[in-house]
Amino acid sequence: MSHIALVDDDDSVRKALARLLSAHGMEVRTYSSPGEFLDSLADGTPTCVVVDFHMPDRTGADLQRELLRRGINVPTIVLTARDSAPQREECRSLGAAAYLTKPVIPHDLIGAINSAIPSR
Repeated sequence: MSHIALVDDDDSVRKALARLLSAHGMEVRTYSSPGEFLDSLADGTPTCVVVDFHMPDRTGADLQRELLRRGINVPTIVLTARDSAPQREECRSLGAAAYLTKPVIPHDLIGAINSAIPSR
């Protein structure tokens, strides 16, 4: 079964977003860091990645770059609490399907996922 990968270093944000996505019928797997997520790819590629931009070990853009380097083409939605035009452009230039600011409006996140995954 396909799944959404949710990568955020904030435990409370991960739990809240996982509940939201699950309530909308999505299978969600959560990861506390980009490294943890990348290690999980041996078990299969997600249908979509929702990733926080600012994390201690790597940014969401770093994760996007690594996925591209590995030849993994998966829709990525970037979330951030500290928006900036250069950051937004960086994510978009790396192919982000959406770039949303926190606190995330639930309808916007669900809509972004549905748009990123045409078969949903």
